Amino acid sequence: QVQLVESGGGLVQAGGSLRLTCTASGSTVSPYSMAWYRRTPEKQRELVARISTTDTTNYADFAKARFTISRDNAKNTAYLQMNVLKPGEPAVYYCKLAQRYAAYFGQGTQVTVSS
Repeated sequence: QVQLVESGGGLVQAGGSLRLTCTASGSTVSPYSMAWYRRTPEKQRELVARISTTDTTNYADFAKARFTISRDNAKNTAYLQMNVLKPGEPAVYYCKLAQRYAAYFGQGTQVTVSS
């Protein structure tokens, strides 16, 4: 089993920045990819960004140029740097860790963007 704990969410003004952190513990056997998803009140959970075992990154269109995903394998941690946050995108952000035969999600961290 793998446990994921997200942190770094909170209230931010429009145009501001937040850095989310996801720390994994338990059976974090490599290789594994990590990703960030989000869910808004109106939508299903959607992919924000993903980073592979070789540090290849993929971003949703809305995240390109504003968000950066990174990881520290020694700490079993992934990060999501979010810049220029918009009033229309408050959401709960979830971390995902995917191994070859299993995937895990954290409980999520709330991001609220005020106008």
